[in-house]
Amino acid sequence: MKGVILAGGTGSRLAPLTRVTNKHLLPVFNRPMIYYPIATLKKAGIEDILVVSGKGHVGHLLELLGSGKRFGVKFSYEVQEEPGGIAQALGLAKDFIDGGKIIVMLGDNILVDDIKEAVQDFEKQPSGAKIFLKETKYPQSLGIAEIDGDRIINIEEKPKKPKSNLAVIGLYMYDSSVFDVVNTLKPSKRGELEITDVNNYFIKESTMTYSVLKGWWGDGGESFESLLEAGQLVAKTIKDTGHDPWCTD
Repeated sequence: MKGVILAGGTGSRLAPLTRVTNKHLLPVFNRPMIYYPIATLKKAGIEDILVVSGKGHVGHLLELLGSGKRFGVKFSYEVQEEPGGIAQALGLAKDFIDGGKIIVMLGDNILVDDIKEAVQDFEKQPSGAKIFLKETKYPQSLGIAEIDGDRIINIEEKPKKPKSNLAVIGLYMYDSSVFDVVNTLKPSKRGELEITDVNNYFIKESTMTYSVLKGWWGDGGESFESLLEAGQLVAKTIKDTGHDPWCTD
């Protein structure tokens, strides 16, 4: 399976920190933000990774990450000409995936769980998609999964009356049919192609599975508070466990 890290967007919620740099290059404790999804994918056995970013920033990411040799992986790069949503950025990976399965991670998402078992389960899954959920105290602010037994029956963005407290985090797995799904999408009110629409398609097809994360999850790009909290959680994890679970050496 190949991996994709989406590192585009304008980073407007973190301005002025992002006026001259990509938000995924901002520090989270002792490393740039994008190092965390790289470590998560590598630990899961994903060694061929496409990095998607905007035309103003992809050169900075290339300068930082290079070929991937230093991380023990291989990087490719794709340019998103203008911000058009997560699903639009995902569509740029079609040639890279070449008919196989894909794991997609947002470059500002940070988690401590080892997802290798979930990746192996999805490789055995005949078709469809798999997403990751995490309990949240703020369901009105996130995409929330409605669960019936062991099935997801819907995902609702920022619900006024949440059906659960399980948030959909920025980590998704799909078979190659996802690119056909992306091609059918229409822009939302925000003018973007929404990943929630992609996920709800697979839910309606009854080919969506999920895993619930046990450890903490942070979104370093959501706000100044979330960026600070992510750094604090990383520091605490390293101190409490005595090792660095994101080390790629």
